[in-house]
Amino acid sequence: MRGAVAALAAAAVAAGCASTPAPDRAAVKAQLIAQADAWDKAIVRKDRAAIESNLHPAFFQIGRRGDRSTRAEFIDGLLDPKLTLDPYTVDDLEVHLHGDTALLTATTRMRGAYDGQRFESHYRYIDVYLRENGAWKIVSVQITGLAPPPPVATK
Repeated sequence: MRGAVAALAAAAVAAGCASTPAPDRAAVKAQLIAQADAWDKAIVRKDRAAIESNLHPAFFQIGRRGDRSTRAEFIDGLLDPKLTLDPYTVDDLEVHLHGDTALLTATTRMRGAYDGQRFESHYRYIDVYLRENGAWKIVSVQITGLAPPPPVATK
């Protein structure tokens, strides 16, 4: 009897310790890449609802000069009527998963115009995603400007 009780107790403990299998890491990475791509496209077309839906309520950005923007300031900056962005690509994208946190890092060369003046910006960024209630949202973005490549020497 004592052996049966011990076996039942061991089985109950083992069942309680069994966890739901984690989602396939490759599938999670693919989901985050697709979500980030959709967000980039929403930014170019100035789709407020799509931009906001990807941002965590506690979102903030650290800009290339170390300035900090709130969620509202970030959104207002993207939607500024004086700003137009050309479609852009993301290069060297890496996704690093750490439980319910994901770090997406890449480089982007962004072109556009502000108040009629053309600009080009080349930077490396890291987007910090947080998974809450099954949904991934960006909680922070930090960008670092990249210097233009040095001129090619001619002989």
